Parts: sequence; structure tokens; C-alpha cells
Amino acid sequence: MMAPLSPPPAPTLNAIYAAYVVEAGDGFRDHLGASIVGKECRRALWYDFRWVTRARFTGRMLRLFETGKREEERLVRDLRRTGATVLDTDPETGRQWRVSAVGGHFGGSLDAVAIGLLEAPKTWHVVEFKTHGLKSFAALKNDGVERAKPQHAAQMQIYMHLTGITRSLYVAVCKDTDEIHIERLRADPAEGERLITKAKRVINAPRPPVKISDDPAWWQCRLCEHHDQCHGDRVPERNCRTCLHSTPVEGGWICEHWKRPLSSAEQRRGCLLHLFVPDLVPAEPVDAGEDWVAYRFADGRIWIDGAGATAVGTAS
Repeated sequence: MMAPLSPPPAPTLNAIYAAYVVEAGDGFRDHLGASIVGKECRRALWYDFRWVTRARFTGRMLRLFETGKREEERLVRDLRRTGATVLDTDPETGRQWRVSAVGGHFGGSLDAVAIGLLEAPKTWHVVEFKTHGLKSFAALKNDGVERAKPQHAAQMQIYMHLTGITRSLYVAVCKDTDEIHIERLRADPAEGERLITKAKRVINAPRPPVKISDDPAWWQCRLCEHHDQCHGDRVPERNCRTCLHSTPVEGGWICEHWKRPLSSAEQRRGCLLHLFVPDLVPAEPVDAGEDWVAYRFADGRIWIDGAGATAVGTAS
């Protein structure tokens, strides 16, 4: 009996997926997004805002995300066919509707705003489009968006809070069956204010907040992109936001060492005098100087963080 042949190489397919990875870049946002502020774990939010973990999505997943974005155009058309007026861009700018708060460090982009909906023709609505897999869609239909997808509900509350619009329309599509599910939510000013306060505390925290669980097997931790940093020994990304010299201020970031503002590009590059926020290093700080900090790892190794950082042996 002949041995089975190995699968043939697929250079074209690999090149297609690779292009998505290249174009996606590092995945870092300049602001803390309204789309994620509903996360329960504030440490995960702090890691997001501080660019601790680079995005590591496959090309196939990135293409799937793009498919979700393309669905939005179709849903806008669907809503307009019902007679609603749907504005997916701001007429004054020609770009997506944007909202921001906390000195520009928090905000997001609305999918659309609409009026003339059959349920409430005279009321403006924030419109949010989402796509779901079969299991997620079934839970959504059964439990409603606030229970099944609290992060999505929080996103809409932020958009309503910052625009002054009192209703939102959640339009979900099942990717497996193309079934549509629609819900309307009422603005909750207290919830909107709570979420803004939550974002403000995350943004202004110089150190990472307490993690949601100390158990690395906890379900929310297992699914978190920061798992290996938070519960393991993965080295965080080296950029200005992971550096103890940087501080978010009104309208941007400043470097406390160089005493000047930092552009987004400069934040990504960092500099030779980068020093990690000590909580991000999975070791004990044992000594420090003007531009360096020494850490002792559990196995006794000593590592110097700073200009020319290097391992320098073991502690005596």
C-alpha cells in the first residue's frame, strides 16, 4: 500500500493570507476603544491602551474581520429599503461619525445614525452592526444583547452618552444562515457615566490594575490575548506606552524624561532610554540607577533593563 502524499504547497493561498497580516500592522489603537470598554478585566483594558501585546491574528482571521466590515454596507442598504434615513458618514466631514472623551484618549466610530425607523420614526438612533457565528447568534436571540454581548451593549451606551442620542439599534447577522436579528436599546445615563469613569481610571492608571483572576485557567483569562503576559513570562512590547517615562495628557502623550510630547509614530518606535513599567517585568526589582533597573528572576538570573539591557549572570 502506498504511503499518502503530503498536502501540496499552496504558495498563492499563503501569499494572500500573508498580505492581510502585513497590512494589519501592529493592531495598536491610539485610543482606548468604546468597543472594548465593556471588558470586565480592567488590567486587560490597561494592557490594550498601553500597547503591551501586539496583535497576532492569522491572515484568515483578518480576512474574516474584513468580511464583517463589508456586511455593514449591505445592512445600510437593507435599512434604507425600509424607508429609514441612514447616515453612515458625517455629512460635515465625509468620514465615519466619531466620539471621544478623556482628553481624546477614549472614543470610537459609529457605524451609522438613523431616523425614520418603523419602530420609532421620529427618534434618532445610534446604529451598530455586528456579525455572529451560529452559536453566538443563537445566544443573542435567546438572551438579548445586554446579557449575551455586554461588550456590544456597553459600546452602544457610550455612543448614546457621547452623542446625546437616546436610542440605539443593534443589527446582527448570522454568518452561517444570513438571518438578521434586531434590537433597540434605551440610553442609560448612569451606565454611560460609569463606563466613562471606568475608561478614565484605566487611562490615568500609572500601573496595571488588579487582574480579573489569578487563575490562568479562568475562562476569561484563557481567551484573553494578554494571557501569556499576565499569567506567564512573555516579554511585553517595547514602545513608549510600556515605558515608565511616558504619561497620557490632554490631547496626547508626553515623555517625562525628554520633557516633550510624543507623536503616535514616536510612541511606536520608543528610544534607547526605554524602561519598562516595573509591573510588566515578570521578576523582582532588586536595584536601580538613573537609566536602568535590575531585576531578579525566579531562577536567580539578574537582568538589567535600560540602555544596553542585558543578562548579567546570577545573584549570589
